[in-house]
Amino acid sequence: MDLKELAVNALSQNKKAAFLIGGAGVAVLGLGLGYKYLLKPEKVVRVGVVSQLLIYPVKSGKGVSVALAECHKMGLKFGELQDRHWLLVTEDGHMVTGRQQPRLVLVSLTCEGVQVCLNGPNMEELRFPVDQPDNNVINCRVFGADIQGRDCGDEVSHWLTRYLAAETTFRLVHYEPQMRPRKSIELEPLFSQSEQVAYSDVGPVMLLSEASVKNLSSKLDKDVTAERFRPNIIISDCEAFDEDSWEEIQIGGVRLQRVMSCGRCIFTTVDPETGIINRKEPLETLKSYRLCEPSEKHIYKSEPLFGQMHTVKKTGILQVGDVVYKISR
Repeated sequence: MDLKELAVNALSQNKKAAFLIGGAGVAVLGLGLGYKYLLKPEKVVRVGVVSQLLIYPVKSGKGVSVALAECHKMGLKFGELQDRHWLLVTEDGHMVTGRQQPRLVLVSLTCEGVQVCLNGPNMEELRFPVDQPDNNVINCRVFGADIQGRDCGDEVSHWLTRYLAAETTFRLVHYEPQMRPRKSIELEPLFSQSEQVAYSDVGPVMLLSEASVKNLSSKLDKDVTAERFRPNIIISDCEAFDEDSWEEIQIGGVRLQRVMSCGRCIFTTVDPETGIINRKEPLETLKSYRLCEPSEKHIYKSEPLFGQMHTVKKTGILQVGDVVYKISR
């Protein structure tokens, strides 16, 4: 090999080396920037305080106020009470809610040990076991989606049918851990594939502030309470509708991720104290100032927005009095 060929080969090898070194440098820079982003410290800002925690064991039933609750992926839990894990159905398995039976909001389901206690106005308390493994499993329909439920028995069915004074027969079913849940994404595409619920409308946790409720009441002839909107977490010490901008929040050891606003329907016109539906307020007033942006009409249509739906990024314990922190990066 002559001197000229040696020079050409050396130059070629140096170019390859320079290319490899340059490529490696770009890769290292990219990784560095990635790590810098991933490890970028979170900004934590205090935005409120938990003033109330509510569990609704029966879908459309009376809320149970608790001082402490476990926050699971599928919602709040206290002892044997888990949010929207009991459901009223017709004999052919179709769900029944306060939209069709407003007085259902006055039905209270609580637990003492492994016994369920069912109460309602002018009704004697009925007790039955939480677990009834010998009872039938019923195939149910909730907003068009299939899900199962363990029948709570004929005595419970008679109690509810008598209380609602209906011509049709109602049954109560209980969702059990081994049953297949409903996928939130099949109901609302904004949810991820991993999110699941039992008998909740679409998401596991709904959050609302006291200030937002007060703001609405100021526009009505008669004040409303937060319970009318069936939130799980009620927040104090913030401004009206601040919760609309909390994309990620930390409460105690629990981390929640906002998915969407809560679109409101005719159920908001049921008074939680009387079980009477007026079919007008506060829904009409909400429509006058809480409609979505035009760009979101494909999501919410004509439903006014009030409260925020969250998923559970990190499970843990929630307590009344916990400080709420907004997380940003």
